[in-house]
Amino acid sequence: MLRVAVVGSGPSGIYAAQALVQQREVPGVRVDVLDRLPAPYGLVRYGVAPDHEKIKSLTGSLRSVLEDERIRFLGNVEVGGGLLPTARLSELYHAVVYCVGAARDRTLGIPGEDLAGVHSATAFVSWYSGHPDAAAFDLAGVRSAVVVGAGNVAVDVARILARGVPELEPTDMPQPALGVLAGSGLRTVTMVARRGPSQARFTTKELRELGTLAGVDARAEAAELALDPACADPAAAAALPAAARRNLEVLRGWAAAAPAPGARRSISLRFYLRPVELLGGPRGRVRAVRCERTAPDGLGGVRGTGTYQELDAELVLRSVGYRGVPLAGLPFDAATGTVPHAAGRVVRGGRASPGEYVAGWIKRGPTGVIGTNRPCAKETVSSLLQDAGALARRERPGDPLEALCAAGLRPVRWPGWLAIEAAEEELGRSLGRRSVKIPDWPGLRAAAGLA
Repeated sequence: MLRVAVVGSGPSGIYAAQALVQQREVPGVRVDVLDRLPAPYGLVRYGVAPDHEKIKSLTGSLRSVLEDERIRFLGNVEVGGGLLPTARLSELYHAVVYCVGAARDRTLGIPGEDLAGVHSATAFVSWYSGHPDAAAFDLAGVRSAVVVGAGNVAVDVARILARGVPELEPTDMPQPALGVLAGSGLRTVTMVARRGPSQARFTTKELRELGTLAGVDARAEAAELALDPACADPAAAAALPAAARRNLEVLRGWAAAAPAPGARRSISLRFYLRPVELLGGPRGRVRAVRCERTAPDGLGGVRGTGTYQELDAELVLRSVGYRGVPLAGLPFDAATGTVPHAAGRVVRGGRASPGEYVAGWIKRGPTGVIGTNRPCAKETVSSLLQDAGALARRERPGDPLEALCAAGLRPVRWPGWLAIEAAEEELGRSLGRRSVKIPDWPGLRAAAGLA
């Protein structure tokens, strides 16, 4: 029997586990899916916005994989810590596949980033998604927010900030986060991008959604759109990918539309503005974002123009990308934020390390969509299966679960996760809502029966 540990229960980890048990070349494979959290599904649970229920429904297919009798979920197990070093994990399993994602956000690298009220979009998403490590947000006194970035995560946080509480109550958003948003006096949300609309990374579906929010006026600046060569030149526009052309159509419509009557909040998309400094106000809190106007440089990038403007903001959320973080015991390429590998095989000292593999963002960097993880995982599993003969000859102890428990770990198995699900459904009923996430470690552990 070939025993494999998959570290991480997000899509990349679950797809890797699925590929391992569905292949036919190596019979008798058994997979343990380990996760630091007591809940599975990774960014599908803790990254997908709560009001995007269609995407979150992916948990149904992920769930069916984890219910396979050849796969065992072991949550509340931290790999790389004092109780379970990576070297010890390799002693317990014939092979280990690390699918640990990219947990750190990129910074802007400008003065004022340490001011109160300046956060990563990652931290904000974790808070409203109920991640047990997330710090609480306080939006008291926040009237204007600036979101730096032009991708789908930036669109998500702008939408959650602007969206009305009645639209969020049916979601699984934690009650404390819902209460903070309900009491917010926020009036304006501004998304800022240093390049033009034709280079934005958000998808048209998510962009259009901003224009359908009840009581929200979605705006774009016609003069800024006109700076984009693709807007001024029909031939250049025709050469754009279809998604970029659709985005331009949506933004042109917003720029030409009259202000929405009776709107309580506004979302503005601003282009060719590069934040250069975050300005502080009373009590060390951010009060404005100083931006330099940029312009196309003719080479696909932008150049500074030497003109500046300030955007009011008591809250700044940066959404400019993610980076992988080192896992103790694994090699790490700081330049790419990934683990060095060859077709998924971890590379140490220029050579493939027997029995160690990577998949997902820690393998390829934070690129692609959820579905991109499937072929990525299959490539890694293909490499593992090619090595399976030599790996299976290495002696390993019996059931690794016994060793994990002997080391002082308290794994949450599948029934424990089902108990968390039941507790969240009961919490929702008590609040007059549907299932509501438990957002803290003590609550999750108690629900799983570890208290």
